[in-house]
Amino acid sequence: QVLLKSDAPTGDVLLDETLRHIKATEPAETVQSWIELLTGETWNPFKLQYQLRNVRERLAKALVEKGILTTEKQNFLLFDMTTHPVSNASEKQRLLRRLQESVLERWVNDPQRMERRTLALLVLAHASDVLENVFSSLPDDKYDLAMNRTKDLLDMDPEVEAVKGRGAEMIWAVLAAFNK
Repeated sequence: QVLLKSDAPTGDVLLDETLRHIKATEPAETVQSWIELLTGETWNPFKLQYQLRNVRERLAKALVEKGILTTEKQNFLLFDMTTHPVSNASEKQRLLRRLQESVLERWVNDPQRMERRTLALLVLAHASDVLENVFSSLPDDKYDLAMNRTKDLLDMDPEVEAVKGRGAEMIWAVLAAFNK
């Protein structure tokens, strides 16, 4: 279950709204429930007040404001659809390089010593089913090495790793939720 350690504002509108929802929830919800609620993947009428509204649109707008994405209208025969293609390819490449280097050059073979942001990025890339794309530009031998290392990492028992602490408990809980 998700228990709130601090409800101090983060400065991010979506995160602060999420914190308010978690704080107001009695009894505490599981990580799986929060993922479903906050992404709008559940339609439980008793928990509608905890769902974040327009999450994808709000995230896209924030990335547009940061200059990472742009907004375009695309015509799909009968209707127009708003899309958000990447406008800052260098930022995308920087992120891809960071993940590639973390698995190849800076590999520590111990998730407890891995930087939490990098661990979270790997888990989210896996959950989003884009992990193969992160390594697709690598030569075959490095691609295989990177995929094997991340597979070993993602195949670890999240409950065992979470018990070890070090502030990554939520990351491991998210991985466990996506592995179910």
